[in-house]
Amino acid sequence: MRWRPWATTSVVVAVALVPAALIVRDWTGGRLTEPVDEITLRTGWWTLFFLTATLAIAPLRRLTGFHRLIRQRRTLGLMAFTYATLHFLTYIVLDQFFGWSFIFEDILERPYITVGFTAWLLLIPLAVTSTRGWIRRLGKRWTALHALVYLIAGLGVLHFAWLVKADLRRPAIFAGVIAVLLTARLIRRSRPAPGSVRRQAPAP
Repeated sequence: MRWRPWATTSVVVAVALVPAALIVRDWTGGRLTEPVDEITLRTGWWTLFFLTATLAIAPLRRLTGFHRLIRQRRTLGLMAFTYATLHFLTYIVLDQFFGWSFIFEDILERPYITVGFTAWLLLIPLAVTSTRGWIRRLGKRWTALHALVYLIAGLGVLHFAWLVKADLRRPAIFAGVIAVLLTARLIRRSRPAPGSVRRQAPAP
């Protein structure tokens, strides 16, 4: 029986939702000492994890030659958006209890919330335009739009660092990995495409 791409995607989605299921289990089972803080940290961590995994797909494909990896980049990106939304909903529902005046005040006056909210807003157009139809409609503009994921990841790391305050080890790890992936992208883009460099004529 031939393994279908949709089956791989289904497995990736199922595995990616396991952390969310564990959060729900721990919350409903009374295993969380400080539920709001712990849910906030866990959903934020998984947001950055899936963002970083999305950025790593293209380099891994080039290194391994396993080109089917690229099919899961959209899936991982959507999972990053899913966890980012859960992270934001945790703040709105569990932390602020839909206190919209306080929420808007926080967004405007507390830098780490401003940065996190900005990152979430920037994720929305990326999630909406992740389909093949939008890729065809936008053409080259699609690539430019989705390059925002590096900015979003950077904002996410900054938000995470402000959130945890003292213990910066985990944000630093994410920052290092994202920096390496961005550097690899810039180096690759700076290289001329094969066959684009003309041979120079020998000097007379």
